[in-house]
Amino acid sequence: MIDWLVTAVDGWGYTGVMVLMAIESSFIPFPSEVVLIPAGYLAHQGRMDPSLVLLASIVGCLIGAFVNYGLALAVGRPFLERYGRYFFIAPDVLHKTDVFFARHGAISTFTGRLIPGIRQLISIPAGLARMRLATFAFYTAFGAGLWSLVLIALGYFIGGNEALIRENLPLVTVAALIFVALTLLGYVVWNRRRQPA
Repeated sequence: MIDWLVTAVDGWGYTGVMVLMAIESSFIPFPSEVVLIPAGYLAHQGRMDPSLVLLASIVGCLIGAFVNYGLALAVGRPFLERYGRYFFIAPDVLHKTDVFFARHGAISTFTGRLIPGIRQLISIPAGLARMRLATFAFYTAFGAGLWSLVLIALGYFIGGNEALIRENLPLVTVAALIFVALTLLGYVVWNRRRQPA
């Protein structure tokens, strides 16, 4: 599988990285690790430019995130406003979602891009809450870029050693979760200090 992915990414080039990351970032479950680690390994061999791999990954992530955002905005919101009560989603729940994303949408979008299983889904509540598109795009690109950079670096430095990848990938995920927890803690402390006594 590793050999096939390296060959596929090498053959498809930066367009392949962009397309596969768009799939990964949309509602289709597809792990980014199987795209970016081989791309990082190819960058180590001099067959790809790591900065262009990172750019292709960020653009792909934005495309996939915009798909989810657009679907939630165009289909999900009208559906929930009309039929949400049948699924125990009252109008005030949608209103609370709007208020939450108006206040905390940036940090939610950024940290959500770093959490496995959440990174594909965070675009949906952002779309339901009609989060400002520019803010959504910036923090999606920021979070996706940071995660992509870690995976590309992993492939660049140990991409040729499958055993090392298996050993270190869980550590990378745990480190990302710790980083998210610390970021959220810092955000909460900062918010409390901003509020009047």
